[in-house]
Amino acid sequence: GVSRAAIHQRVRRLVENGTIIGSGYQVNPKMLGYTLCAYVGITLENGGLYNAVLAELEKIQEVVESQYTLGSFSMIIKLYAHDDQHLLELLNHRIQEIPGITRTETLLALEQRINRMLPIE
Repeated sequence: GVSRAAIHQRVRRLVENGTIIGSGYQVNPKMLGYTLCAYVGITLENGGLYNAVLAELEKIQEVVESQYTLGSFSMIIKLYAHDDQHLLELLNHRIQEIPGITRTETLLALEQRINRMLPIE
């Protein structure tokens, strides 16, 4: 029961104040041939290397998300691979070769059931 103009104004305000930070389409990685989704915990030699390591990870197109974390790992990244050989190549010859990374631990995702944003109230 709200007019289009009112909705447009509200959305514009949410974008302007930073509540909405993006919009667009989500691509199904499997349709592009990426059959594996993995989360990789990364341990850094020291926290001061974070920005340099992040800059190198950004060059790897299969890495789609990164989080700087507290706990067992310095960072956690999400990546997609075509198959196990591709994943092995990414881990052994791209990620683990980045200076400052001392250790990685990989978890394979079997299924994603929840994918949502926080509600705006």
